[in-house]
Amino acid sequence: MDVRFPADAASVLTKAGWFPGRRQLPRAEQWADALINHSSPEGHRHSVFPAAVEAWAEFGGLTVDLEGAGRDQARTPFTIDPMAGLHQPRTLADLGRALDLPLAPLGEERDGQALLAIDALGRVYSLDHTGEWFLGQTMDRALTTLIVGTTPERLQFVADAL
Repeated sequence: MDVRFPADAASVLTKAGWFPGRRQLPRAEQWADALINHSSPEGHRHSVFPAAVEAWAEFGGLTVDLEGAGRDQARTPFTIDPMAGLHQPRTLADLGRALDLPLAPLGEERDGQALLAIDALGRVYSLDHTGEWFLGQTMDRALTTLIVGTTPERLQFVADAL
């Protein structure tokens, strides 16, 4: 049997309401519609793509309330709710250009202290006042990073030489 999550992460997710096969597609589609129809005052719009909708369908609405020491750093409470990033289309578009992939909002950490985002390949990021962080190649890895408290990788960008 293929195990998606370490036992401690699976336990936390189960307590938050996740279960294998969870799929709330109508809710994910409502979020997609709301994001697509929103634009910033400057005209920036959100990107919506299959990887985001799939993540919202499986994990959307989950709130993981945990604190304390993790494996490498403090564990991070978070909520998977793309509407937390509703007013951040420009921020996500800017990072998306740097990554050369569109990004969609995923949720937030620490009651809004960081924005969670997902790219079109399903990779997950956290954006906070200190920078941008890579949480994992997949939702499963990213959730494990947050729950277990492993250190995420800081994104580094090199300015193009003129």
